[in-house]
Amino acid sequence: MPRILQVSSPSTARTDLAIVASDPARRAPLDFWVLAGIAIAVITTVAGIASTGVSLRYFLQPTAAWIVLGGTLGVMLVTTPRHSLTHAIRSVGRLFRQPQTNREALMDEIISFVRIARVQGLLAEESKIEKASNAFLREMLWLALDVKTRAEFQSALETKVRLRERQGDADAKVLEVAGGFAPAIGVIGTVVGLIEVLRQFSNLNAVAVGIGTAFVSTMYGLALANLILLPAAHRIRASVAENFEIEEMILEGGLCLVDGTHPSLVRERLTYFLRQKPRL
Repeated sequence: MPRILQVSSPSTARTDLAIVASDPARRAPLDFWVLAGIAIAVITTVAGIASTGVSLRYFLQPTAAWIVLGGTLGVMLVTTPRHSLTHAIRSVGRLFRQPQTNREALMDEIISFVRIARVQGLLAEESKIEKASNAFLREMLWLALDVKTRAEFQSALETKVRLRERQGDADAKVLEVAGGFAPAIGVIGTVVGLIEVLRQFSNLNAVAVGIGTAFVSTMYGLALANLILLPAAHRIRASVAENFEIEEMILEGGLCLVDGTHPSLVRERLTYFLRQKPRL
Protein backbone atom coordinates (compact mmCIF):
# COMPACT_ATOMS: atom_id res chain seq x y z
CA MET A 1 0.00 0.00 0.00
CA PRO A 2 2.83 2.51 -0.65
CA ARG A 3 0.58 4.56 -2.92
CA ILE A 4 -1.89 5.35 -0.15
CA LEU A 5 0.89 6.29 2.24
CA GLN A 6 2.29 8.74 -0.28
CA VAL A 7 -1.08 10.38 -0.82
CA SER A 8 -1.87 10.70 2.87
CA SER A 9 1.25 12.72 3.74
CA PRO A 10 -0.38 16.16 4.09
CA SER A 11 2.78 18.07 4.99
CA THR A 12 4.57 16.94 1.82
CA ALA A 13 1.50 17.59 -0.29
CA ARG A 14 1.05 21.06 1.14
CA THR A 15 4.71 21.91 0.52
CA ASP A 16 4.53 20.73 -3.07
CA LEU A 17 1.32 22.63 -3.63
CA ALA A 18 2.74 25.83 -2.16
CA ILE A 19 5.68 25.63 -4.55
CA VAL A 20 3.53 24.84 -7.56
CA ALA A 21 0.99 27.51 -6.68
CA SER A 22 3.63 30.21 -7.00
CA ASP A 23 4.75 29.11 -10.45
CA PRO A 24 1.82 30.43 -12.56
CA ALA A 25 2.28 33.98 -11.27
CA ARG A 26 5.99 33.84 -12.06
CA ARG A 27 5.37 32.51 -15.56
CA ALA A 28 2.44 34.82 -16.33
CA PRO A 29 3.17 37.63 -18.80
CA LEU A 30 3.05 41.25 -17.75
CA ASP A 31 -0.45 42.67 -17.50
CA PHE A 32 -0.34 45.45 -20.09
CA TRP A 33 -3.66 46.89 -18.87
CA VAL A 34 -2.04 47.77 -15.55
CA LEU A 35 1.03 49.19 -17.28
CA ALA A 36 -1.17 51.16 -19.69
CA GLY A 37 -3.18 52.59 -16.80
CA ILE A 38 -0.03 53.72 -14.98
CA ALA A 39 1.37 55.26 -18.18
CA ILE A 40 -1.86 57.13 -18.95
CA ALA A 41 -2.14 58.48 -15.40
CA VAL A 42 1.48 59.69 -15.35
CA ILE A 43 1.50 61.14 -18.87
CA THR A 44 -1.80 63.01 -18.52
CA THR A 45 -0.82 64.41 -15.12
CA VAL A 46 2.54 65.63 -16.39
CA ALA A 47 0.93 67.02 -19.54
CA GLY A 48 -1.66 68.87 -17.47
CA ILE A 49 1.05 70.43 -15.31
CA ALA A 50 3.13 71.35 -18.36
CA SER A 51 0.12 73.01 -20.02
CA THR A 52 -0.01 75.59 -17.22
CA GLY A 53 3.40 76.89 -18.25
CA VAL A 54 4.88 76.12 -14.85
CA SER A 55 8.18 74.28 -14.91
CA LEU A 56 7.94 70.67 -13.76
CA ARG A 57 10.99 71.25 -11.58
CA TYR A 58 8.80 73.49 -9.44
CA PHE A 59 6.85 70.41 -8.32
CA LEU A 60 9.95 68.44 -7.35
CA GLN A 61 10.06 69.28 -3.65
CA PRO A 62 12.20 66.89 -1.57
CA THR A 63 10.76 68.17 1.70
CA ALA A 64 7.18 67.46 0.60
CA ALA A 65 8.15 64.04 -0.70
CA TRP A 66 9.85 63.09 2.56
CA ILE A 67 6.87 64.20 4.64
CA VAL A 68 4.20 62.47 2.50
CA LEU A 69 6.05 59.24 1.70
CA GLY A 70 7.65 58.87 5.11
CA GLY A 71 4.48 59.81 6.98
CA THR A 72 2.34 57.40 4.94
CA LEU A 73 4.83 54.57 5.44
CA GLY A 74 4.92 55.29 9.18
CA VAL A 75 1.13 55.15 9.36
CA MET A 76 1.11 51.83 7.52
CA LEU A 77 3.62 50.41 10.00
CA VAL A 78 1.50 51.59 12.94
CA THR A 79 -1.88 50.40 11.62
CA THR A 80 -0.80 47.11 10.01
CA PRO A 81 0.99 44.08 11.50
CA ARG A 82 4.27 43.22 9.81
CA HIS A 83 3.09 39.99 8.21
CA SER A 84 -0.06 41.67 6.86
CA LEU A 85 1.95 44.55 5.41
CA THR A 86 4.42 42.14 3.79
CA HIS A 87 1.60 40.12 2.25
CA ALA A 88 -0.08 43.27 0.94
CA ILE A 89 3.16 44.42 -0.72
CA ARG A 90 3.50 41.01 -2.38
CA SER A 91 -0.09 41.26 -3.59
CA VAL A 92 0.71 44.59 -5.23
CA GLY A 93 3.70 43.01 -6.97
CA ARG A 94 1.51 40.20 -8.28
CA LEU A 95 -0.86 42.70 -9.91
CA PHE A 96 1.65 43.15 -12.71
CA ARG A 97 1.61 39.42 -13.51
CA GLN A 98 -1.90 38.05 -13.24
CA PRO A 99 -2.33 34.56 -14.72
CA GLN A 100 -5.43 34.33 -16.91
CA THR A 101 -7.68 31.31 -16.44
CA ASN A 102 -9.59 29.91 -19.40
CA ARG A 103 -12.80 28.84 -17.69
CA GLU A 104 -13.98 26.64 -20.52
CA ALA A 105 -10.68 24.76 -20.58
CA LEU A 106 -10.77 24.46 -16.78
CA MET A 107 -14.31 23.06 -16.95
CA ASP A 108 -13.23 20.44 -19.49
CA GLU A 109 -10.27 19.54 -17.27
CA ILE A 110 -12.49 19.10 -14.21
CA ILE A 111 -14.89 16.94 -16.20
CA SER A 112 -12.00 14.75 -17.36
CA PHE A 113 -11.05 14.08 -13.72
CA VAL A 114 -14.68 13.38 -12.86
CA ARG A 115 -14.88 10.88 -15.72
CA ILE A 116 -11.71 9.08 -14.58
CA ALA A 117 -12.93 8.88 -10.97
CA ARG A 118 -16.34 7.61 -12.09
CA VAL A 119 -14.90 4.83 -14.25
CA GLN A 120 -11.64 3.87 -12.49
CA GLY A 121 -12.04 5.23 -8.96
CA LEU A 122 -10.44 8.12 -7.08
CA LEU A 123 -7.08 6.41 -6.66
CA ALA A 124 -6.66 6.45 -10.43
CA GLU A 125 -6.36 10.25 -10.20
CA GLU A 126 -3.12 10.20 -8.21
CA SER A 127 -0.71 9.89 -11.11
CA LYS A 128 -2.45 12.73 -12.98
CA ILE A 129 -2.89 15.28 -10.19
CA GLU A 130 0.43 17.09 -10.69
CA LYS A 131 -0.43 17.59 -14.36
CA ALA A 132 -3.48 19.69 -13.47
CA SER A 133 -3.20 23.27 -14.73
CA ASN A 134 -4.64 25.01 -11.66
CA ALA A 135 -3.04 24.98 -8.18
CA PHE A 136 -6.38 24.96 -6.36
CA LEU A 137 -7.58 22.12 -8.60
CA ARG A 138 -4.53 20.09 -7.55
CA GLU A 139 -5.26 20.85 -3.92
CA MET A 140 -8.87 19.79 -4.36
CA LEU A 141 -7.85 16.48 -5.92
CA TRP A 142 -5.39 15.69 -3.12
CA LEU A 143 -8.11 16.40 -0.56
CA ALA A 144 -10.52 14.14 -2.43
CA LEU A 145 -7.99 11.33 -1.95
CA ASP A 146 -7.23 12.14 1.69
CA VAL A 147 -10.60 12.81 3.34
CA LYS A 148 -13.12 10.11 4.13
CA THR A 149 -16.49 11.86 3.97
CA ARG A 150 -18.12 14.35 1.66
CA ALA A 151 -18.87 16.70 4.57
CA GLU A 152 -15.20 16.87 5.58
CA PHE A 153 -14.17 17.44 1.97
CA GLN A 154 -16.68 20.26 1.46
CA SER A 155 -15.86 21.90 4.80
CA ALA A 156 -12.11 21.85 4.14
CA LEU A 157 -12.42 23.39 0.68
CA GLU A 158 -14.96 26.02 1.75
CA THR A 159 -12.67 27.05 4.60
CA LYS A 160 -9.73 27.45 2.21
CA VAL A 161 -11.81 29.53 -0.21
CA ARG A 162 -13.17 31.72 2.56
CA LEU A 163 -9.77 32.34 4.15
CA ARG A 164 -8.19 33.25 0.81
CA GLU A 165 -10.98 35.72 0.16
CA ARG A 166 -10.47 37.28 3.59
CA GLN A 167 -6.72 37.54 3.01
CA GLY A 168 -7.29 39.36 -0.27
CA ASP A 169 -9.74 41.71 1.43
CA ALA A 170 -7.18 42.38 4.18
CA ASP A 171 -4.53 43.22 1.57
CA ALA A 172 -6.87 45.72 -0.09
CA LYS A 173 -7.73 47.31 3.26
CA VAL A 174 -4.04 47.94 3.99
CA LEU A 175 -3.79 50.09 0.86
CA GLU A 176 -7.16 51.74 1.47
CA VAL A 177 -6.11 52.80 4.96
CA ALA A 178 -2.85 54.22 3.59
CA GLY A 179 -4.80 55.99 0.82
CA GLY A 180 -7.04 57.58 3.43
CA PHE A 181 -4.13 58.96 5.44
CA ALA A 182 -1.93 60.16 2.56
CA PRO A 183 -3.94 63.34 1.72
CA ALA A 184 -4.07 64.32 5.41
CA ILE A 185 -0.32 63.87 5.72
CA GLY A 186 0.03 66.04 2.63
CA VAL A 187 -1.90 68.74 4.46
CA ILE A 188 0.58 68.45 7.33
CA GLY A 189 3.35 69.15 4.82
CA THR A 190 1.40 72.15 3.57
CA VAL A 191 1.06 73.52 7.10
CA VAL A 192 4.81 73.09 7.62
CA GLY A 193 5.41 75.01 4.39
CA LEU A 194 3.06 77.80 5.42
CA ILE A 195 4.83 78.15 8.75
CA GLU A 196 8.07 78.63 6.85
CA VAL A 197 6.32 81.25 4.69
CA LEU A 198 5.21 83.21 7.76
CA ARG A 199 8.82 83.35 8.90
CA GLN A 200 9.62 85.33 5.74
CA PHE A 201 6.40 87.33 5.62
CA SER A 202 8.23 90.63 5.13
CA ASN A 203 9.53 89.41 1.75
CA LEU A 204 6.53 89.29 -0.59
CA ASN A 205 8.39 87.45 -3.36
CA ALA A 206 9.46 84.75 -0.95
CA VAL A 207 5.88 84.51 0.35
CA ALA A 208 4.46 83.99 -3.14
CA VAL A 209 6.97 81.29 -3.96
CA GLY A 210 6.65 79.66 -0.54
CA ILE A 211 2.86 79.35 -0.68
CA GLY A 212 3.05 77.54 -4.00
CA THR A 213 5.75 75.27 -2.68
CA ALA A 214 3.74 74.49 0.44
CA PHE A 215 0.73 73.24 -1.50
CA VAL A 216 2.90 70.77 -3.41
CA SER A 217 2.68 68.55 -0.31
CA THR A 218 -1.10 68.40 -0.66
CA MET A 219 -0.72 67.47 -4.32
CA TYR A 220 1.74 64.71 -3.39
CA GLY A 221 -0.69 63.29 -0.85
CA LEU A 222 -3.64 63.36 -3.25
CA ALA A 223 -1.59 61.84 -6.07
CA LEU A 224 -0.23 59.06 -3.86
CA ALA A 225 -3.72 58.17 -2.64
CA ASN A 226 -5.71 58.49 -5.86
CA LEU A 227 -3.17 57.42 -8.47
CA ILE A 228 -1.41 54.60 -6.63
CA LEU A 229 -2.83 53.30 -3.34
CA LEU A 230 -6.60 53.32 -3.92
CA PRO A 231 -6.42 52.03 -7.53
CA ALA A 232 -4.15 49.20 -6.37
CA ALA A 233 -6.62 48.32 -3.61
CA HIS A 234 -9.51 48.19 -6.09
CA ARG A 235 -7.46 46.03 -8.45
CA ILE A 236 -6.66 43.60 -5.64
CA ARG A 237 -10.37 43.30 -4.84
CA ALA A 238 -11.15 42.63 -8.50
CA SER A 239 -8.46 39.94 -8.60
CA VAL A 240 -9.82 38.37 -5.41
CA ALA A 241 -13.34 38.30 -6.87
CA GLU A 242 -12.04 36.61 -10.03
CA ASN A 243 -10.11 33.99 -8.05
CA PHE A 244 -13.12 33.41 -5.79
CA GLU A 245 -15.31 32.53 -8.78
CA ILE A 246 -12.65 30.17 -10.16
CA GLU A 247 -12.26 28.44 -6.80
CA GLU A 248 -16.03 28.13 -6.40
CA MET A 249 -16.13 26.48 -9.81
CA ILE A 250 -13.44 24.00 -8.74
CA LEU A 251 -15.24 23.40 -5.44
CA GLU A 252 -18.46 22.59 -7.30
CA GLY A 253 -16.54 20.24 -9.58
CA GLY A 254 -14.94 18.58 -6.57
CA LEU A 255 -18.32 17.88 -4.99
CA CYS A 256 -19.45 16.35 -8.25
CA LEU A 257 -16.29 14.23 -8.27
CA VAL A 258 -16.80 12.74 -4.78
CA ASP A 259 -20.52 12.25 -5.49
CA GLY A 260 -19.82 10.32 -8.69
CA THR A 261 -22.02 12.66 -10.72
CA HIS A 262 -22.41 11.93 -14.42
CA PRO A 263 -20.06 14.10 -16.55
CA SER A 264 -22.97 15.57 -18.53
CA LEU A 265 -24.59 16.82 -15.34
CA VAL A 266 -21.24 18.18 -14.15
CA ARG A 267 -20.92 20.18 -17.36
CA GLU A 268 -24.43 21.54 -16.83
CA ARG A 269 -23.59 22.68 -13.30
CA LEU A 270 -20.21 24.20 -14.20
CA THR A 271 -21.57 26.07 -17.21
CA TYR A 272 -23.06 28.66 -14.85
CA PHE A 273 -19.52 29.73 -13.91
CA LEU A 274 -18.56 30.59 -17.49
CA ARG A 275 -18.51 34.24 -18.48
CA GLN A 276 -21.27 35.18 -20.84
CA LYS A 277 -19.98 36.66 -24.07
CA PRO A 278 -21.41 40.13 -24.80
CA ARG A 279 -23.98 40.26 -27.54
CA LEU A 280 -23.16 42.58 -30.43
